[in-house]
Amino acid sequence: MRNLLPVLTVVAVLMVLWYAGAVWLNAQWTRDQAARAGVEVSFSEVVAASFTQERPVMPAPHQVAVELYESTIEEELFGRRGIVRSGTLSNRSLIYHGWVTISATLLGFAIGTLAGILLAVGIVHNRAMDMSVMPWAIASQTIPILAIAPMIIVVLNSVGLSGLIPKAIISAYLSFFPVVVGMVKGLRSPDAMQLDLLRTYGAGQAATFWKLRLPASMPYLFASLKVGVAASLVGAIVGELPTGAVAGLGARLLSGSYYGQTVQIWAALFAAAIVAASLVGIIGWLERRTLRGMGMAR
Repeated sequence: MRNLLPVLTVVAVLMVLWYAGAVWLNAQWTRDQAARAGVEVSFSEVVAASFTQERPVMPAPHQVAVELYESTIEEELFGRRGIVRSGTLSNRSLIYHGWVTISATLLGFAIGTLAGILLAVGIVHNRAMDMSVMPWAIASQTIPILAIAPMIIVVLNSVGLSGLIPKAIISAYLSFFPVVVGMVKGLRSPDAMQLDLLRTYGAGQAATFWKLRLPASMPYLFASLKVGVAASLVGAIVGELPTGAVAGLGARLLSGSYYGQTVQIWAALFAAAIVAASLVGIIGWLERRTLRGMGMAR
């Protein structure tokens, strides 16, 4: 309970600030409507109207919660006509759109992780790669993803690759860099005494890698994977924006922007945050299991 109280306090403060911000930003529309009708509205009426607008500037927390419920549980169970659904996912539900984005995220994350680990191994064991590849990897992250995403999509479409693959490539582009940096740091974490000890026992480069460098890099790897999977999700969403996609959380953001559905936009953003937190939580669980199995208290 003591650990839960600070969290609940922060959440309560955020809710109060959120509701206050919703009143402040949405009140002007209510006053404008009242002025056009030639009537006066009290503060309590302004507050009540600010929480019930169909297209508010800033939705209230309960509006976002209702939209999340309606576009997930209610949509999947009953659809729009009150008919019980079964089998396939509704293309109007956030679960369907979330799964489309998660698919690209996981594929891109796998590609980025594999590329990052291989590059890190090469950088640590080859000075030429250290001097050449690492600066390019750093420079690649200075290019805004919103600028490079349309280029990647156009190039891949020209060779017949569309749909999931371009989004996965964009996700991999964002996720590989944290893995490279974390793995390089982890593979270089053993000190000189440990390396000298293995040389004394006649261990070669491969044995040193498998018995010392790789185990020592595990905490660094999992820390970078948590950053990488969140970046991969961002890449998948960004990859859906330039294509005018009809499926995915990015598509929900686009459609909400086109039609001024701010509640839909906020619900999609919260869905993305829930997905990111879940993926990071899964990696954290794998980290605890792996490090405990290796005898590392974590």
